[in-house]
Amino acid sequence: MSHQSELIHSDISAYLEQHEKKELLRLLTCGSVDDGKSTLIGRLLHDSKMIYEDQLAAITADSVKSGTTGKEIDLALLVDGLQAEREQGITIDVAYRYFSTAKRKFIIADTPGHEQYTRNMATGASTCDLAIILIDARYGVQIQTRRHTIISSLLGIKHIIVAINKMDLVDYAEDIYNNIKKDYLNFTTKLNHVDIKFIPISALKGENVVNQSIEMPWYKAQPLMQILETIEIYNDRNFKDMRFPVQYVNRPDHNFRGYCGTMASGVIRKNDKVTVLPSGKTSTIKSIVTFEGEIEHAFPPMAITLTLNDEIDVSRGDMITHRDHQPCLGNNLEANIVWMTEQTLNVGKEYYIKCATQTITGSVSKIHHRIDVNSMDKLEADELNLNEIGHCDITLTSTLAIDSYRLCKGTGAFIIIDRLNNVTVGAGMVTGVADNTDVRVVSLEERIARYGQEAFTIWLLGENNVKFAQKIERQLFDSGHVSIVLNQNEINSNIEEISPLFSHAGFICICCVPAKLKKKQDNSSIFNCETDSISSILAYIKDKAKLH
Repeated sequence: MSHQSELIHSDISAYLEQHEKKELLRLLTCGSVDDGKSTLIGRLLHDSKMIYEDQLAAITADSVKSGTTGKEIDLALLVDGLQAEREQGITIDVAYRYFSTAKRKFIIADTPGHEQYTRNMATGASTCDLAIILIDARYGVQIQTRRHTIISSLLGIKHIIVAINKMDLVDYAEDIYNNIKKDYLNFTTKLNHVDIKFIPISALKGENVVNQSIEMPWYKAQPLMQILETIEIYNDRNFKDMRFPVQYVNRPDHNFRGYCGTMASGVIRKNDKVTVLPSGKTSTIKSIVTFEGEIEHAFPPMAITLTLNDEIDVSRGDMITHRDHQPCLGNNLEANIVWMTEQTLNVGKEYYIKCATQTITGSVSKIHHRIDVNSMDKLEADELNLNEIGHCDITLTSTLAIDSYRLCKGTGAFIIIDRLNNVTVGAGMVTGVADNTDVRVVSLEERIARYGQEAFTIWLLGENNVKFAQKIERQLFDSGHVSIVLNQNEINSNIEEISPLFSHAGFICICCVPAKLKKKQDNSSIFNCETDSISSILAYIKDKAKLH
């Protein structure tokens, strides 16, 4: 719902332009069950005059039926839409509300407090700039309070407002507020990069929500709405590292080829030099197209279409970046994972990993530890259960362009999907990417498949054996095979110690020795250049090395 400005009646175009320029703040409310999250959102809407008259009449009638708030209007009914929620008086699904004031636009998510719905809360938190953690003044910091605080921190939320609610039920006591504040700060000492503010409120009575409370004169700071309108979030955005995941290729006719998607971070301008990953192909930006027409530059979260000056291969799942600020390329990741299903996360099981617009296969190769939500201690674990959070290694089957989550949420977050039923089973936040894209040692079997030959060694005797061996090597080389001539007279070490190294590398090894060997070596044969012909030796090699 939009702010009720006088411009609506006098100049609708000016009003729409003014509304469009307002900064958007995405926030969520979370905490333990029954802490008053839905009531707080309802109070924000009610006291900001963002409720239509028919809505107010409907919830007033429903409040009388439910009788949960006495003579007060149950403002939680504005948000709790599911029948099960209204019957139980709890939030189950994530409910979103859109509203604005004269200073800012808001998207607010009301997330569930029950432990079994923590996955829903993580979903709501993934796109937010700020979290309001509600605490019931009667009970203080609870397990879910800790859990939601940790998840908010892991999901990169940099601003937390701790709203100590239901102060009316503790006679607006300042000492209770201060004790809860102290307990919460003791718990959050291990959190990094989080700005925490505290405010005592009564969502039911409207104290310190939109208007300053007269019941708590000891609180001198701003009420909640003023904090939301003025908190600085612009500097939280990454405008340096341009990331544009390609959603699809737009080819309406042979005269136009554009690449559509949503800006994840950074700023893109016409004529910028860009690289397409993972291919590494380069080009420059020809145009930036939107629904209204071409523009000179774009930034998050704009949905745009890019055209390039060069005809290069770009597909869905590729990422367009600036040449001098590229993400990491790798198939081995470290990430924090929130597990969201009753089926346990097992090491080695393959899942679909969806990051931005790309979906590839991968598996958790190692669980380093599980995070205790009460103490943030690192606990040993070989699996993750529902609502548990763990730090894991992930191995992907192909190379992925990716950032750390703190650098860019859009390209540093992923979801884990069960390959059998297509259910989202986990959410991950990348903390690091291995420098090497493939750490598997190249095996002899892989070399055999690549070279089209099996490793094989022959021993060549005779006075002119080196020249004879070079003729054999030339014919093998011209046929596309990999071979090498080893001359004992040119090698300081024992040739019998060196030749196995080349065999392990997949080579056909032709060893020239000055004296006749008394016995054959393993997987090798002895020839004499004075009695054996080149053609007979080549035929023997072709048979034994299984040349293709």
